[in-house]
Amino acid sequence: MAHKTFISYKWSEAQDLRDEIIEALGEDATYYKGETSDSPDLTDTSTENIKKNLKDMMYDTSVTIVILSPNMTESNWIDWEIEYCLKEITRKDRTSHTNGVVGVIMKVDGDYNWFKEKSINCHGNSTISYKMDKVFNIISENHFNSNPEQWHCAECRTYDRLNGSYITFVEEEDFLENPEKYINNAYDKSENDARGYDIVKQR
Repeated sequence: MAHKTFISYKWSEAQDLRDEIIEALGEDATYYKGETSDSPDLTDTSTENIKKNLKDMMYDTSVTIVILSPNMTESNWIDWEIEYCLKEITRKDRTSHTNGVVGVIMKVDGDYNWFKEKSINCHGNSTISYKMDKVFNIISENHFNSNPEQWHCAECRTYDRLNGSYITFVEEEDFLENPEKYINNAYDKSENDARGYDIVKQR
């Protein structure tokens, strides 16, 4: 099933990955509602005009793909876009649902070390943690937020990769290989009215 999507990203460093994602969506790209390389340049227009254009793009989407990139917190828009997509917005007697959100980790210089750190769990196996200072609070606070917790291992208190967080993090290679898997997972969480997650909807 195709879902209307929006991609939130830092323009100057993640536009190439944005284009790869749109290409990976294949036929489902016809349901993509966000910016493309052919979108008009709004750089010199007013903040309110930019917000209006973004709101028009995002309003009837159901899944937001946010590209996690090294300098994303320098963006003036990503955290606002996530906040807007998580809220229920009413227009002309129609109220939008909270979007599902998936975070795609951008590969930089051949790896993901700018964001991911390896550690050892209680069984002596390798596990992953994230440098949460690299993302906006509205993203980090909606990761590892299942309630009740959905564990991969309750003993180690490691969260389930797909369902332990409202905003799942996935490496770009995994996402591009099977975008439908992660988009559907995000959509299913939103269709359940985000039940089972402690959602933070404000920046």
